[in-house]
Amino acid sequence: MTALCLAQTDSLPQNPTPALSVTPPSSPAQTATQAAQQTPVIIVRLSIKDAEATALKNNPAISVARLNALASEQVTREVRSTLWPQAYANLTAVDARNNSRITAGGLNNPIVFTRAAAGATVSQLITDFGHTTNLVASARLRTRADEQNAAATKEDVLLAVDQAFYNALQTHAVLRVAEQTVASRQLLSDQVSALTQSKLKSDLDLSFANVNLAQAKLLYLDALNNDKAAIANLSAILGYPTLQDFELVGDTDQIAPPPADVDQLIVDAFSKRPEILALEFESDSAEKFHQAEHDQLYPTISALAAFGDSPVRDDRVFGPYGAVGVNVQIPVFNGFLYSARSHEADLRAHAARQRLADLRNRISRDVRTSWLAASTAFDRVNVSEQLLAQANRALDLAQTRYKLGLSSIVELSQAQLQQTQAEIGSAQAGYEYRLALSTLRYQTSGL
Repeated sequence: MTALCLAQTDSLPQNPTPALSVTPPSSPAQTATQAAQQTPVIIVRLSIKDAEATALKNNPAISVARLNALASEQVTREVRSTLWPQAYANLTAVDARNNSRITAGGLNNPIVFTRAAAGATVSQLITDFGHTTNLVASARLRTRADEQNAAATKEDVLLAVDQAFYNALQTHAVLRVAEQTVASRQLLSDQVSALTQSKLKSDLDLSFANVNLAQAKLLYLDALNNDKAAIANLSAILGYPTLQDFELVGDTDQIAPPPADVDQLIVDAFSKRPEILALEFESDSAEKFHQAEHDQLYPTISALAAFGDSPVRDDRVFGPYGAVGVNVQIPVFNGFLYSARSHEADLRAHAARQRLADLRNRISRDVRTSWLAASTAFDRVNVSEQLLAQANRALDLAQTRYKLGLSSIVELSQAQLQQTQAEIGSAQAGYEYRLALSTLRYQTSGL
């Protein structure tokens, strides 16, 4: 990306006058020191699409969500592993006293023979009547939910990028207005000062002019601070650890009104919002997990096989060995553990369904309020342009009346204040509408 400047659009109210830098004067020594310390600055040319692409590449929240989704895929493999054969290799060496028997510690074969043997054990689950398959289905649905959560994180980051980008454009536009306001009021202050020295204007006029100039300078300082803070916020959202110098390119497309049918937008949000899809998968996963917990009450049937050899052994031990069998494990009583776990899973599945219903209600509300905000912001663009035109006309008339001595400087000051406020509002209105559209897209089909 290369350097760029803030683009003006036909749809956004802009002042074509070049920006005027207003800085306090520096001494020659300070200027020389600053020049010696000055280092080359790389200015990044950035449009809204460039900003979104950069955030998707650099923002760590995107990586975290993607890694969590990949980790969730491994959980599915972990659960599914129970359905595959389980094979183990065994190496055993025993040195036993003659006629040794284990007489305490368990119900087992008490005879112990001296031997060294190697063998393998293989087991295969035949059926557990749906317990493992439901666990696998639950894990798969959880993986899909995590994928949708990753998509939701991506949408959140993109919305934050749009907010930071348009906020930076707004603050930069206000900064330009503040610079022009300082320049125009400085010119008026100089003119009134000259007229006061010629006894053509009173000291009161000069005081009002200087007050207006001081207010403009305060406006400039606030605008400069907000502009720097907006760039710092944009740098952080894009994943940069340090402050970057951006030259922002505004949208050149003509603004269009928001969609007229808000009910269709709500329908789209229910079918496309990743948060809803994620919670739907989580609800289905919880239901499958409930079924799996209930299936623990059923028997588990497994096939077993063991084989090997004992090259070093007692004479009473036969060398090669092998055996196959089937084991049926039937749960009889475990302190009501399985029934309690099944009931817990059922309650959590019901809670997941209720969270889904609550999310649908909140998304319906958010889409409707976003649509109303976008509609209002669109109307404000035209009204702000009309207000600026009237304020400019009023300022021209006030300046003419003041020059002719038909009005006081109070009337001119009021006209200047109204014109400055109208220009700031007009500069902000277009960007506010574009941000409102981004928010509406985020709430419905995604950015």
